Amino acid sequence: MLDFVQLEADLGQEEQLVRDTAREFVADHVRPDIGNHFENGTFPTDLIPKMGELGFYAPNLEGYGSPNVSETAYGLLMQELEAGDSGVRSMASVQGALVMYPIHAYGSEAQKAEWLPVLGEGEAIGCFGLTEPEHGSNPSAMETRAERDSDGDGYVLNGSKTWITNAPIADVAVVWARDRSSADDPVRGFLVETDRDGVTTPEIDGKLSMRASITGEIGLNDVFVPEENVLPGVSGMKGPLSCLTQARYGIAWGAVGAARDCFEAAREYATEREQFGGPIGRFQLQQGKLAEMATQITLGQLLAYRLADLKERGDLRPQHVSMAKRNNVRMAREQSRVAREMLGGNGITTDYSPMRHLANLETVYTYEGTHDIHTLILGEDLTGLQAYQ
Repeated sequence: MLDFVQLEADLGQEEQLVRDTAREFVADHVRPDIGNHFENGTFPTDLIPKMGELGFYAPNLEGYGSPNVSETAYGLLMQELEAGDSGVRSMASVQGALVMYPIHAYGSEAQKAEWLPVLGEGEAIGCFGLTEPEHGSNPSAMETRAERDSDGDGYVLNGSKTWITNAPIADVAVVWARDRSSADDPVRGFLVETDRDGVTTPEIDGKLSMRASITGEIGLNDVFVPEENVLPGVSGMKGPLSCLTQARYGIAWGAVGAARDCFEAAREYATEREQFGGPIGRFQLQQGKLAEMATQITLGQLLAYRLADLKERGDLRPQHVSMAKRNNVRMAREQSRVAREMLGGNGITTDYSPMRHLANLETVYTYEGTHDIHTLILGEDLTGLQAYQ
């Protein structure tokens, strides 16, 4: 696999083990069937418990069955899973960074004990309800509301969330809503079991991207949630935004994995496909494309590894993650197109991965902060001037 400046030579034993385990998992369980799942618009749900057995859900957390691996090891896991497919990485990323992380960071001891072990093992599935039909890039304008019930022992939730990975198969949703019963309507997190009366989780179909991923909506119609289901440790937009920082960190690594897989497919094809009496990889145009792909992927790898160092020592800022998510996804999007181009007509089939990655990356480019929003986050950090309000 492409590692041009030998970054992996410095990996510790634990990090090598995580990388190799994930790489082997993808080779054995993802690659053989993922093209069919993409074509059919289905997610390989049989992989969910397998990933739980291997510790792929939030392994960088501490306690409750999580192994507390390094941030580099976690990044390598995301990289290898997305080399298989963005849908597989998204499932693991949502389960870990967007569901287990907020419970671990902001939940009560009872909530942690109830949910973290079963989520970590893949025995329960979670989803993250933030985006709404009318509020994507501006989540603070959310309309989903929670109000104290008449007995005062819980809340009644009303609203809707959309573009929610895992929603149709989830057992629990971390739903963010405005607490209308408190002063200033603060945003609070609620653990909503999806079998509660008034909860619906219809699937979104007709997708041309992330087809091997289950995406849906969350409908909340007078849903009663007891007091013990409220995340007690956070109030305001800090809660959901901190979760997104965790997930975006994984995306910055994952995008490198997708780009690397495209490069490997293009390199192999260029050395085996013969035209005009020899492999097409001998032509200067093809070598130029491979050289540029390798360079851009390597730069993305360097940025991801640096993020891991900053995160490990507690110096990582959301703006660092915005730069990496913005750059690495854009890089992967561009290089997947070049790889598809090198494969010619064969490149539009499910026999090869670049076109599938290319389609998936259109979603990754948009979700968890669009490319433009991350640009403005960086612009504000660099100038002190906010451009989006």
